[in-house]
Amino acid sequence: QVRLVASGGGLVREGDSLRLSCAASTLATVGWFRQAPGQKREFVAAISYSGDPFYGDSGKGRFTIARDNAKNTVYLQMNSLKSEDTAVYYCAVNRGGTIVSDRSYDFGGQGTQVTVSS
Repeated sequence: QVRLVASGGGLVREGDSLRLSCAASTLATVGWFRQAPGQKREFVAAISYSGDPFYGDSGKGRFTIARDNAKNTVYLQMNSLKSEDTAVYYCAVNRGGTIVSDRSYDFGGQGTQVTVSS
């Protein structure tokens, strides 16, 4: 099982930016999900090994996913953060199947908390 380490979260204000990192040594597509308290886990974005991105509704427009294979790291740049972006963010490895479904991923590590204050 691939070991995943998400980092870069924190407490910020609305309008600020954050860059999350996911250490993931894998050739597979890597995705970012988020889960707010009392909510289901939500797909944010994913990126293939070759760098093709795919965004969910929550990630379109303000978020950018990128990948540095030499560093085994996937990034999620989040700009113009809003209070509704507050959640625990997880990275995961796609094992095949629907790219937006968390059932298609292995979540191998803890997430990172992002809190956006209004």
